[in-house]
Amino acid sequence: MVFPLYDENPFTLPRPPYVTWGLIALNVVIFLVEVSSDAQTTNAMLGSFAAVPAAITRDIHGTGSIPPELTLVTSMFLHGGWEHLLGNMVYLWVFGDDIEEAIGPLRFLIFYLLCGIAAALVFVAFNMHSSTPLIGASGAISGVLAAYLLLRPCARISVFVLRAVVRLRAYWVIGGWALLQLFLLSNKADDGVAYLAHVGGLVAGAILFLIMRPSGVQLFECIDREEEPATTG
Repeated sequence: MVFPLYDENPFTLPRPPYVTWGLIALNVVIFLVEVSSDAQTTNAMLGSFAAVPAAITRDIHGTGSIPPELTLVTSMFLHGGWEHLLGNMVYLWVFGDDIEEAIGPLRFLIFYLLCGIAAALVFVAFNMHSSTPLIGASGAISGVLAAYLLLRPCARISVFVLRAVVRLRAYWVIGGWALLQLFLLSNKADDGVAYLAHVGGLVAGAILFLIMRPSGVQLFECIDREEEPATTG
């Protein structure tokens, strides 16, 4: 198993990634509310804020307290367990700050939400009559991964592999993860994971990043920051 740990220290960035940290904090707080609530309250939260394809397509009558279309946003802040939450938040912690630095905090927030919405819509489009709720930030974070691959494909990522921590290029880490999603999707893995949303988020993230990045942001930076020569004055 390959699990990313960090690329660079986010506290050394010119501007702290407050949006990335805020998204992580919001996801954690909402999850703590979920796990600290009784079963009836938790089920009510899922019924109101999870994205149910059949409700969004009006195949069934939505029972939530908000319009079904809004669940495309609210659903990305719900998680099904500690492993689900921590996996998503670690990926957001490692990769989100670089994209926020590149395009700015407000644009990054919009980018993140649009990726999550697009990922959910792809899932809905292929499961229009399903009453199974979709939850989790994976679609939005998939978009962040696509943007990172376009921005810094050669960056070194510390990953946990077979009980050891090694440094790998981003294209190996993210590319391997993307290929795994496609493999599991093509093999119709029945493990309750919405791989279709992951793939949708990847595609949306690549397109949106190309559209939304400021003109001064270059693509495919392959300077190895760990091996840059020192400057002298």
